[in-house]
This record gives sequence, structure tokens and C-alpha cells, in this order.
Amino acid sequence: MLELFAYTDGACSGNPGPGGWGVLLRALQGGKIIKERTLNGGAAETTNNQMELLAAIHALEALEKPSNITVVTDSAYVKNGVTGWIFGWKRNGWKTSNKKPVKNVELWQRLDTAQARHTVTWEWVKGHAGHPENERADELAREGMEPFKK
Repeated sequence: MLELFAYTDGACSGNPGPGGWGVLLRALQGGKIIKERTLNGGAAETTNNQMELLAAIHALEALEKPSNITVVTDSAYVKNGVTGWIFGWKRNGWKTSNKKPVKNVELWQRLDTAQARHTVTWEWVKGHAGHPENERADELAREGMEPFKK
């Protein structure tokens, strides 16, 4: 059986400041890597949370057909948002429980649309803790940020 994984990460130099996002996409069959693809990009003026969201968005948007995928992130903000908070935000017209507008609402809406095509399992891993795929996603995010650093 084919298993798909997306390891995602965001990076920012200053918050806000120049930032980047990175994705390591892997397809495994019988526990062996059969295909691997990397994605990254960045922006001149952004936040770490925006880059974390964009990494997850690009991972899901890169899939050409509806898929079962596990998205692995070191961002509690992304994981908690997409598996919990988003349901209340949508119910409340994209407002928080305090009736304030949701921060990064356009990105949350884009992520919601991107994941709707797929069956997604979300996993959180501790960042900068030696997880090889998370470390690779971090490298990709830093590479994505490079062109935007002054």
C-alpha cells in the first residue's frame, strides 16, 4: 500500500521579517521510499506562523489527485488550528471566541480548501529535535528565505 507523507516547516528571520517555507513530500511503499519531492519558497515580509501555514498549504496543493496523506509539522499553531480551532472559527464567521477576526484568515481558508480534497492525518513533532525529515523541511524553509534576506 502506498503511504504519502508531507514534512512541513516555516522559518523567519525576525518575526515579522524575511521568511521561508519548506516541504519534503515522500511516497513510501512497504516502508521504502519510492518517490521524493521538495518544495520551498518565501517572502520578504512575513511571520513564522504564515510560513508554517504556507508550507502545509503548498504540500496539499501540490498533490494532483485526492490522496490519503499524513502531514507532519512542528507547528502547534498549524496542528491545533486545523484539527480544532478552525471548526469554531468557521461556525463564528471566521471570528475567534472573543469575536475578534482570525489572524491569517486568508491562509486558514486556503488551508481548509486545500485539505478538503484529501484525507489528511495531522501529526506534530518537536522541532529542532533531530527528526531527520523535519530537519530537512527546516533546511528547505531556510533556503526559501535566503533570496529575501537583505
